Amino acid sequence: MPVAVSYPGVYIEEIPSGVRTITGVATSIAAFVGWAAKGPTDRAELVLSWADFDRKFGGLDTRSLLGYAVYQFFNNGGSKAYIVRLAATDSKAAERLFGNLKVTANNAGDWAEDYAIVTKKRADDATRFRLVVNNIKVNKKGTPVEVFENLSMDKTDSRFVETVLKTDSNFVNADVIDESDTAAPDDTEIPDSGATAGEIPDSAILEGGKAGAVLTPNAGNFETALLPLNGTDGAFLLDRIDLFNLLCVPGETDADTLSTLEGFCRKRRAFLIADSAQNATFTSLINGPNTDITGADSINAALYFPWINAPDPLQENRPGEFPPCGFVAGLYARTDASRGVWKAPAGTEASLTGVNGVTINLTDNENGVLNPKAVNCIRTFSVYGTIVWGARTLQGNDERGSEWKYIPVRRTALFIEESLFRVLKWVVFEPNDEPLWAQIRLNVGSFMHNLFRQGAFQGTTPKDAYFVKCDKETTTQNDINLGIVNIVVGFAPLKPAEFVVIKIQQMAGQIEV
Repeated sequence: MPVAVSYPGVYIEEIPSGVRTITGVATSIAAFVGWAAKGPTDRAELVLSWADFDRKFGGLDTRSLLGYAVYQFFNNGGSKAYIVRLAATDSKAAERLFGNLKVTANNAGDWAEDYAIVTKKRADDATRFRLVVNNIKVNKKGTPVEVFENLSMDKTDSRFVETVLKTDSNFVNADVIDESDTAAPDDTEIPDSGATAGEIPDSAILEGGKAGAVLTPNAGNFETALLPLNGTDGAFLLDRIDLFNLLCVPGETDADTLSTLEGFCRKRRAFLIADSAQNATFTSLINGPNTDITGADSINAALYFPWINAPDPLQENRPGEFPPCGFVAGLYARTDASRGVWKAPAGTEASLTGVNGVTINLTDNENGVLNPKAVNCIRTFSVYGTIVWGARTLQGNDERGSEWKYIPVRRTALFIEESLFRVLKWVVFEPNDEPLWAQIRLNVGSFMHNLFRQGAFQGTTPKDAYFVKCDKETTTQNDINLGIVNIVVGFAPLKPAEFVVIKIQQMAGQIEV
């Protein structure tokens, strides 16, 4: 801001440099969608570890592939994921009435029947009470998992029970049936003598919880829950979170559903990791993936084949068959962290952790047939173990000649798009003239140059690797009149070396002169 001079002397004026550092967004935040017996159904829930998922969604369940996929994601290098739990329409939350107070589990399922509520009025103030959530799975004496003190049934009180439990409890919510009655609920009667001394009575245990029908991928009720007509629940809950990069629906292979998910991912600048069918074979894929999933939006998706044999912790670690998406998503995250999003998540470095092999062992010739058809094969090699041996999007069929043939090329573009989309919001409503264009060139150019220095692009010089153009050629006077500023950013992507050709020549009597 210009300094207003009024007296003779020296004035200091700070001049902005115009530098606005552009930081790249995260590239490997995964989103998993599937059925679980426990967990919130009204939002995409963030989990930062397997222990986090175990606590919030109940861990592994033989009835669902979701838990296994998340476990395999974290086991292979993943660090951050959002979970969308699908539940049947007949699911129900457990509850219990304590006089005028109804306590309800905060999500549907019979999991809450392992919990009981103990209430106790304060000795010096009968209008206030303590509420304890107890885990009684081990024994009926219970283990307190949450304790809330000085609760009130008065809606005007800062410790109103409904408000406190809604914001602070991970297990239950509360409803006051008659708000005109502010008396605290009666104490939970716990025997203090006899064989049942200290045991929480049945009348305090939450009851009536129901997980509902198990939703299995590719079944009608699963598809309805995954992509509901209202466009707000199921997978669409991901619209309410700020950022995710990878989408996995373990075991889902329906072509129409995958096509819809591809469109959703393209809208969100995310990438779909699709599973082949469990019973898919080399013969069934010899002509490539179903054409319903290779449309315009398939540049944001990749297909992996076959399924993977891995130890099942719920079956004494006997081998089970699992869809590849969880393993592959973890591999994406590990590769991004160690090499960058521009490195193909495939090759000898792309070994999978916690696997016994694959359900179908492919030969080189079979791999050679499927790879040009945009089927990414997972293979087992004697030295390297089980590795991902393909890096093509679903538009990677050689006959298409798509510029988005390779996964790292597409994901690098998505990374640049998302980063610039978020950071250039400061440009909106700025005066649309050369000073603004110069700032844009400076800041976007610095971002692209930093990527060049990290080895993200082809070329030995910045001129060969990228360009940023924002001037009177890209933004005409008519654009200015319409309130538009056009920024053109180009980059020379790194493409994976799929085929290594070694030429051997015999020396036929050559001698050094």
